[in-house]
Amino acid sequence: MPLSVSLSIKGDTTVIELSGELDAETAGDFHQTIEKAAGHGSTTVEIRMADVGYMASAGLRSLVFARQKVADNVTIKVVGAIEPVCRTIRTAGLDRSIVISDE
Repeated sequence: MPLSVSLSIKGDTTVIELSGELDAETAGDFHQTIEKAAGHGSTTVEIRMADVGYMASAGLRSLVFARQKVADNVTIKVVGAIEPVCRTIRTAGLDRSIVISDE
């Protein structure tokens, strides 16, 4: 399943909405959007993942890439991810630098 990626700005939050599967074939689209988001100067980058049904290791690399691209004082928040995706993020230890939220 392809990945749909959209970017919007809501106040001081940059919102990236993902839908589909985040894997090696689709991670490039997410990376391009992260590059755009990093340039907005927002205090929060919210990655909405409620409609992501599968995340491979390339998805983890993308989240690491996001953490590296934005300033240290910017909060990255993964919102609405299904439990297997959240578990993968936690197992990799990324929950120490990325906030996982239900809402």
